[in-house]
Amino acid sequence: MSKQSIFGRIAQLTKANINALLDSAEDPEKMLDQMVRDYTSSIADAESAIAETIGNLRLAEDDHREDIEAAASWGAKALAASRKADEYRAAGGEGTAADADRFDSLAKVALQRQIQSEKEATDAEPQIASQTEIVDKLKTGLTTMKQKLDQLKSKRSELVARSKSAAAQAQVLDAVKSVDILDPTSEVSRFEDKIRREEAKVRGASELAASSLDSQFDQLDDLGELTEVDARFAALKAGGSSTPSITP
Repeated sequence: MSKQSIFGRIAQLTKANINALLDSAEDPEKMLDQMVRDYTSSIADAESAIAETIGNLRLAEDDHREDIEAAASWGAKALAASRKADEYRAAGGEGTAADADRFDSLAKVALQRQIQSEKEATDAEPQIASQTEIVDKLKTGLTTMKQKLDQLKSKRSELVARSKSAAAQAQVLDAVKSVDILDPTSEVSRFEDKIRREEAKVRGASELAASSLDSQFDQLDDLGELTEVDARFAALKAGGSSTPSITP
C-alpha cells in the first residue's frame, strides 16, 4: 500500500463519526468488531509507512547536511588554492607562474564542486520540507487513530456490558414470572385452584350431610305424630274421650 493511499485511509478513518455509524448499523457489536480490526490494521500500516518515511527523510537530511558541508569544504579549498596561486605570483619567476596557474585551476575546480554541492543541497530542500510535512501529518493522524481505537474498544466494552446486563435482567424477569403466584397460568395458581375446588367439595358434602340429618329428625317428628293418633283412636274405640287429660 502506497503512502498516499495510507494517508487517505487515515484521513477517512479519523473523520468517521462512530456514533452515527453505530446508529445506522444493523448489528452494532459486529460493526464495532470490524472497525476495531480495520483501525488496528490501518494503524500497523501507518506505523510502517511513517517509519519508512521518517527513514527516507533522515537520509535526505543527512545528504543535505553533507552537501552543505561539502560546499563549505570546497569553498575553503578554492580559497586556499587561490591564495597559494597569489603567493606564487607574488614570488615571481618563470616556475612560480606555472605553479600559480595550476593552483588557480585547482581553485576553479573546487569552486565548481562547491556550486554542485550547493545546487544538490538546494534541490533537496523542497523534498525534505514535503517529507517533513507528510511525517507530521502521518504522526498526527496516527495519534488520532489510536485515540479512535481506544474509543472504539471502550464503546464495544460498554455495548457488551449493556447487552449482558439486558440478558441478565431478562432472565430475572423470566424467573419472576415463573413463580408469580398472581399469574393465573403459574403452577402455584393452578394448585391453589385445585385446593379451592376440594374445599368447595367438602363444604358441599357437609351441607348434604346436614340436609340428610334434618330429614331424619323430620321423620322422627312424623312418627311421634302417628303414635299420638293411634293412642287417641284406641281410646275413642274404648268409649273414652279422644281428648287426653291434661294435668294442670
